[in-house]
Amino acid sequence: MTACSSASSLIEGDRVSGNNAATLRGFLTVRDAASYLGLSPRTLYVWRHRRQGPPSFRMGPRGRVMYRLVSLDEWIAEQERSDSRCNTILSPLEQNPVRRVR
Repeated sequence: MTACSSASSLIEGDRVSGNNAATLRGFLTVRDAASYLGLSPRTLYVWRHRRQGPPSFRMGPRGRVMYRLVSLDEWIAEQERSDSRCNTILSPLEQNPVRRVR
């Protein structure tokens, strides 16, 4: 898999450790979402606290933090579009040099 390939090309059960009903419905726990993204759960908790990273929500009476699989894929695609290595429009190598005026 290349660095710029979309996570949506992954088979749903490949990197997600859990095979429970929530995973089958497209909901992932913090641990499963971290595994899917190749991150640590701590990173997701820090990003959530800072209001960064993929969108998450609380589910159920205990307020368990969950992620939608579709939202993770959309977030990854958004990251790819904003990275100049994947988006040739943003790449400084694709732009003509601008001469500075002194």
